[in-house]
Amino acid sequence: MQIFGPEELLQRIHGQDLCTACGACVDLCPYFKTHKGKISPIFSCDRSQGRCYAHCPKIDVDFNRLSETFFNKPYKESPFGEVRKICMSKKGVNAPEGTFQNGGTVSALTIFALQQGLIDAAVLTDRNGIIPKPRLVDSPREILECATSKYMLAPTIACVNTAGEKGYKSLGVVGTPCQMTGLAQLRCNPLYRKDFNDITGLVLGLFCSWAIDTSRFIEFLEAKEINVAAIKAMDIPPPPAEIFVLTLEDSVVEFPLNEIRELVPKGCTICPDLTSEWTDLSIGVLEGQNSWNTLIIRTEKGEDLVNDAVNQGFLELAELPEESQKNLTHAAANKKKRAREASDALGLNCEEFQHPAKKTQKQTIMGFR
Repeated sequence: MQIFGPEELLQRIHGQDLCTACGACVDLCPYFKTHKGKISPIFSCDRSQGRCYAHCPKIDVDFNRLSETFFNKPYKESPFGEVRKICMSKKGVNAPEGTFQNGGTVSALTIFALQQGLIDAAVLTDRNGIIPKPRLVDSPREILECATSKYMLAPTIACVNTAGEKGYKSLGVVGTPCQMTGLAQLRCNPLYRKDFNDITGLVLGLFCSWAIDTSRFIEFLEAKEINVAAIKAMDIPPPPAEIFVLTLEDSVVEFPLNEIRELVPKGCTICPDLTSEWTDLSIGVLEGQNSWNTLIIRTEKGEDLVNDAVNQGFLELAELPEESQKNLTHAAANKKKRAREASDALGLNCEEFQHPAKKTQKQTIMGFR
């Protein structure tokens, strides 16, 4: 992977509207910031190499290096990555009660890892009104406050970039595939910084086909005369429902999923990962059984955590139906295929990307330079 700087990142990703606001470039320096689901530079920077470029999950990801780093083996392009075991899961009888999207597996495992001392804090995605925001939490109560899916772009990994300054030494991180790829890039220390310290203790990935552009979603809701402040929860039921469900304070509203897909950023089309491959554990919806999750165990650390959680009543497991695994394999393979085609169509695999971008003049308070 040839690493460049913010000029190339802005031209090749931001300039083509391919950023999915994962937050991997935010709060590394004073330049990249996030606002209402968008990431932008607030000052110009002329570094020839930068962590902003190196961590980005949309630029020339070296999958073989990630696989060697996290799984000690070359990358094989299987539909959903490295798998030790795949099964059904849901929170156990000894896990705290809360408002969960499906089986509550993510919250149960995060709380259990915290109580067992495997992690000393967790980076999760909360909401400020309807706008997703990263949140660093260190108590079961706070973990439960962040439960349920947001379905919108969120700069969650920005929280990882600042957590070390607060004294945390072992973070649990929960996120979507693009966020997890950005985190994996970060953990590889691609610029070989001597001051680098990987404080990630546990990585839980979420299944994700796409996410919604937050700003466009707010505009969409306002055009439908929906009070954004009244939204309590949102859900996308598994196929064949093809609807998007909003739970308001006093009603439930449904939209055809095709209308919501129009709000998906172009950057989602080049993501090849359905199940968050670069993680210890991956969790998603189980079709046809809303009270359960699909759980993919990828690492020894993840397997040990799951076994301990089961033994202590924090988690319940069951065998995944063959049809469910077949459908997941098909969906994951199709996402990889679509991503390759979209990347080729956008020219992201061309020779030009192996060379520095042509510099453009930037306006500053001192004029153009």
